[in-house]
Order: sequence, then structure tokens, then C-alpha cells
Amino acid sequence: MGKAFKVENPDFSLSPLSGMTRQHYIEMAKYLLERAFTYVGSMDDPLTFPPVPGKTYPQPDDPDWRWRSLEFEALERTFTLAGPLIHVDPDVEIKGIKLRDYYSLQLYNALTPGHKNSLPLPQDLPDSTYQFTCEFGGLFKTLLLLPETLWDTYTEDQKNEMVVTISKWAHHRTTQNNWRIFNIVTLSFLKKYGYEIDDELLKSHLLWVASYHSGNGWYLEQTYNYYSISLFIVYTTIWCRTFGDEYYPEIAEIIERSAKKLIESITSFFGRDGYINMWSRSICYRTWVSGAFPVAFMLKEDPLIDAGFARRLCSGSLLQFVTREEFYHNEIPSLGFYGQKEYMVQNYSCSASPFLMFLPFICLALPEDSPFWTSKENEGFWEELGENSKTTVLKHPGLVLANHGKSGASEIIPGKVYYDDPNYSKLIYNTHFPWEDHNPAGGTSMEYSFRSWDPRDVRGDDINFYLTGLKVDNSAEKNRTFSISQSMAFNGVKNGVIYRQAIMRKPPNNGVGYIIDLADIIIPGGVIRVDRTRLAFEHELTLGHFGMPHINGEKAVVNQFEEGKKKVITAAIKGRRVALITYTGWDEVDSLVHTNRNAEADESTVVFARKKRLDKNPAMEIMITVMLHKTDDSEWTPEELSPIAAFEIMDVTPVFSTMGAKIKLADNQIYEVYFEEIDGNRRC
Repeated sequence: MGKAFKVENPDFSLSPLSGMTRQHYIEMAKYLLERAFTYVGSMDDPLTFPPVPGKTYPQPDDPDWRWRSLEFEALERTFTLAGPLIHVDPDVEIKGIKLRDYYSLQLYNALTPGHKNSLPLPQDLPDSTYQFTCEFGGLFKTLLLLPETLWDTYTEDQKNEMVVTISKWAHHRTTQNNWRIFNIVTLSFLKKYGYEIDDELLKSHLLWVASYHSGNGWYLEQTYNYYSISLFIVYTTIWCRTFGDEYYPEIAEIIERSAKKLIESITSFFGRDGYINMWSRSICYRTWVSGAFPVAFMLKEDPLIDAGFARRLCSGSLLQFVTREEFYHNEIPSLGFYGQKEYMVQNYSCSASPFLMFLPFICLALPEDSPFWTSKENEGFWEELGENSKTTVLKHPGLVLANHGKSGASEIIPGKVYYDDPNYSKLIYNTHFPWEDHNPAGGTSMEYSFRSWDPRDVRGDDINFYLTGLKVDNSAEKNRTFSISQSMAFNGVKNGVIYRQAIMRKPPNNGVGYIIDLADIIIPGGVIRVDRTRLAFEHELTLGHFGMPHINGEKAVVNQFEEGKKKVITAAIKGRRVALITYTGWDEVDSLVHTNRNAEADESTVVFARKKRLDKNPAMEIMITVMLHKTDDSEWTPEELSPIAAFEIMDVTPVFSTMGAKIKLADNQIYEVYFEEIDGNRRC
């Protein structure tokens, strides 16, 4: 098609910010399916998309069931758009094909044993977990909400034929955490429509899922991430209203309570214009977290979010992507964020996977007179924020959210990270400066990058168990590159200071000798970092700012200067600027051009600070750094680049901790950074 989606005939009376109304959601869904149905020639053609070379599935030599999985994922995930469209208009057509008839036929073919396009049964495969389970969950989540779209089209005989496959997969092995929801939804659908299930298995899955609720509406995953919103809240709220309230009211109440807690803070995850933050794994799902907005209007009590604000953010998040032509690859949403990026995706994804991002289209299940549709768009708390910034602390998942009125950007500051993965391990994630992949040469964006100069590492000796003289699992070649933190702990928020710890090496690799104690002070348009190194041996560190993509090949403009000991380096591209200011603890500031690491462009510029400490026993050190951002083309003023008026570093603080600092800002605010009992306050 070659032309990205455009809001035609916008209604700026009802929606003064996006122009989007219920009709525009319908038009957007049709537009997206028009592009997807490029690969459907007739009613009998199964919906499938070209595989994408790289790590995603299916690979050329994969078994047949992997190709069936691709087809089923394409059918199910595009139904995320098709189902709500059929609900609105049962006779809706795409490219001359009636959607209801097409999906009814293709689902029947997929679920009827013996058809050439039928799914394998779990007993015909090695005993393991498979993508099919995930897709059953997505399908029956939609059919629980909108059963008339497909299920009512089948005869009783057809249903009985399909139930064989549905039941086998519903009762099959699942993984921990969110996957249990897929089995729950599928088992519940069967029970609701009178089919026999293992009730004890369903109850067990429900109790397991409820046990993962950690607080603030968040659920334990491999680590805390968007799955808490999209699956643990969106899927399960639909389950509550369509099944749980009647059959398992006590468990439904647990979910209801957690959903309400999550909705209290959901708007702070989004930028002023509705932009979502590129954070955590499966980022190709992008806007699936916006499904929380219509779900807020499916809760029992009055929603905890203004309807006009909810629709504004939901619409803005969708427009963030569908209006960009680079977002599409092979006529469908790309495997990446803004465009096709191999390094951003997981090997469990396929070319159909991104269609899960259209989960917010469940809003079309809301009645036309729902406040979600009838309320006038507004900017919620942003209208009162001015140029100030506000923070929201979610202590249970260890997340702090920052909303910057000055730039309109929102940030996620993660505190509980269990491995070295740029999806999770960045110091800050920003809606308007998507993250970059790690650069082993140093200068990684929004990370502390560490390189050991310990002679034992340089030689490749064993440093885990001193005195052995052995060379065990310590690659001298690998040690020549920079690494990022291997985990992060959340230590709480005290007197406006966010405390965390970046663990650069885990035990038994002497983890207590590789700690950077982090202290963040959020200021308008950025953060003041007052961090303490506890790095016991010779080392080198870099601290990078947000990556600046070279849009259309146009390089970032970098400038730097010094004022006494203060060093300043800035970078600018059209519509965005960053500034990094070091006050103490660093040797120099610099910049690097990175290749194939940025979400938006093949090349990007990162400005960063660098230090090298070669003493055998380096002293603890306080590093004071300011990191600012802008979303306009205005020049930095001297006042903006001088947020700190004075600072004092203390060997022993008034609370009897060591190596702390007192910071006086230009507006005379005072912050005391005391790493008091920080190790004892660690929350992992």
C-alpha cells in the first residue's frame, strides 16, 4: 500500500488532541487488516505471513508443526482486530471477503483433526510447552468477550469436532507465570459452554496466578514487566466479567482488587502525547499495554481514570506507530519497535506476533454510549504539571515513574532486574528516546558499562577462588570488552532520592566487590545522579546518555565545553536534545557513533562520561552527573546547564554512613544522599 494510516476527517471537537473517535478506531482496524489480507487470495487461503530471516521462527528446516504454529498465530492475533470489527458489524468485509465467514472457516479448519491445516494434538508432539497454548489463550479471551463473532456460527456437531483439539490443548502442560492464564481462559470457555473439563486443574491454575500478585497491581514474571498489565490485568479482567464472577467469585475479587491498584498508576507510564515506553521483553507487542484503558471501564465500580484522558492516551499510543510507514514490513507491523530490527526480538516470535499490539481494540466491545467514547479528550495530570516533573513510586515491583512536564516525556526507572538484558537493565527508559542495545566497546546508552583492568582478568586467571592459581571460566578475551550490570536491586525512596544498586558482577565472582550504589534525584527534564562506586579492583567505567538516532542519515550535532571542573557535552537532532554534565568522579566526556543498536536508525550518537581507575585497591568514589533531555529544538541555556549550585562530599555522613553527599540545587532545594544501610534495604 505504501501509505501509513492517517486520521481522515478528524473530530477535534470530541477529540481535540488526536482527532480519534470510535469510527476512527474502526477505520484503523480495517486499514491494518487490508494490509494483512494482502496474503489472502480467497476464502480458502489460510492466513500466513512471510517468515522473517534471522532468529525468529519458523526456521527453514523447522518441523511442520512450527509452520502450523505460524499460521495459527497469524489467524489468532489478527483476530484481535477482526473480532471487534465483526462485533461492531457482522457483515464487515476486507478485500471482498466477509471477515466472519473467513475466520469461522479458518478456525474450523485449524481445530478439526484431519484437515490439512489442522493443528497437531499435544500427544503427537514431544511432551513440552508450545506456542499453540499461548494462541488458544488469546483466541478464547476474545471469544469469552465476544462469543457471537465466531462461536455462534457453528453447528453443535462442528463445535463438538473442534472441542477435541481445544480441550487437549487446554489441559496440556503449561509454563509458570503468565502462561497459566492461557489455560485458564481456554478451560473456562469450555466450561461456560457446557463441555467437561478438569475443574481441579482450572482451580489450581487460578490459585497459582493469584499467588503471583506482588502489590501495586503487579505480578511476578521472570522479572517485572508489561505482562503484568497486558495478561495479568487485561486478560484476567475479561475472564472475571465473562466467567470468574459467576464461578470463582473470590479469586475474581483478587483480580479485581489488583486491577484497580494498577489502574491508579497506569497513566504515568505514557508520555503526554500517549507515547509508550520501549521497555521489557516482547517489545514488538508495543501498544498491548494500552489495553488497560478500555479494561478500566470493565471494572465493577466507577473507573479510576478519566475517560477522556484514557482515550487520549490509548489513541496516541496507536498513532505513535501506525502513522509511520517504516513501522510496516511486508505490509504488516514489523518485528521491532519503529521498524524492522533483528536485535530487538526474541526467538519465540514470528512475523505474525506483533498483531498482539492491537489488544486495545477490545475498546470496540464497550457500548457506544460508554464514557470511553463520549467524553472529551483531555491531558489529565499533564495540564497541571507545567514545566515541573512528578514521580510515582511502585515499591512492590520496584519501579519509579517520572513524568516530565518540560518535555512531555515519561520515564520508567527500574529497580528489580535479575539479569544483564537491555530490555530491563537500563538506568532509565524514556518514551521519546527509545533504548539502544549494549555496545561492548563502551559508551552504552543509559547504562554503566564496566571493564575490568584487574591483572587476573587481563590474564584470564581464576579470580573466583583466590590462591588456587587456576584458570577457570575466566575468559581474558571476553574481559577485554565492556559489560553491563548483571542485576539491579531496589533500595527504596527516601526524602526524594531513589536508591538502587547495580551489581556489575554476581557472586561467586566477588559480587560485593562490584557494586555501584545508585541515587537518582528527578528534576524537570532529567535526573541528577549521585552514585557511589564500590568497585574493589582495577576497572574502567562509562555512563551513556540516551542514544540520538541519525534520522535519514543526518548525524547528531555534538558540542562540549568545560567550566572549571564541570564538564558538559550535548547532542542534538531535529526535535530532540540531550545534555550530560559531570561535576566530580569522572575523567572525561566523549561521544561515539554506534551502528545497528538504535530503535529508530541504523546509526546513532551516544554522549557519555568515562573514568579509569588502576589502583590495586581503588577507593570508593562519589560520581555526580546530570542527564537532561529536551523534545524541541531550543538551545540549552546557561541556567539549564547549571542545575547544581553547590555540593559537599562527606567521608562520614550525619547518619554515620560512609561516602555520601549534600546537593544544593540552583533553586535552593537541598538533597541529602546518604547510602545508609543500603545493603540491608536491598529488595530484589
